[in-house]
Amino acid sequence: MSPENFPTYRKDLIQKARKLRKNSTPGEIELWKLVKNKQVLGYQFRRQRPIKNYIVDFYCKELRLAIEIDGSSHNYKVEYDQKRQEKLEKLGITFLRFSEEDTKKNPDYVVMEIEKWIIANKEKTTPSPQSPPAEGKLFNKSRNLINESSSLRERKQRIES
Repeated sequence: MSPENFPTYRKDLIQKARKLRKNSTPGEIELWKLVKNKQVLGYQFRRQRPIKNYIVDFYCKELRLAIEIDGSSHNYKVEYDQKRQEKLEKLGITFLRFSEEDTKKNPDYVVMEIEKWIIANKEKTTPSPQSPPAEGKLFNKSRNLINESSSLRERKQRIES
């Protein structure tokens, strides 16, 4: 499967994705403000992106990175989420998961975690014919938040130094 046509999706999911974008959770809205327009190390993220038979909250095609914001609706579909994630990981997609609460209350922290992942995995995310797809990583929902929030400028300075 070439990167140009990766990933494919069911066309009937387009309408559902639009509906999900219009009904975003507070955490998704806060995170979207910080990841849209290539604000995260120059990478383009899309929200409510169809992939195969599923829709992921945020997706970066170049990194093959899906970001899921798990709110209370996910409490009842843990098994479904695990199977869905496993199927998409077989396509070489990596998952980062954050809680709705973390994303809503401290979106800068979530972006810093995404940036850390990108920096740590940058070489792995550039697909080549010889290399297998990057393994997925499931983040624990009960992460400890840092006490200080940081601005986009502060995050960029920390990463550049």
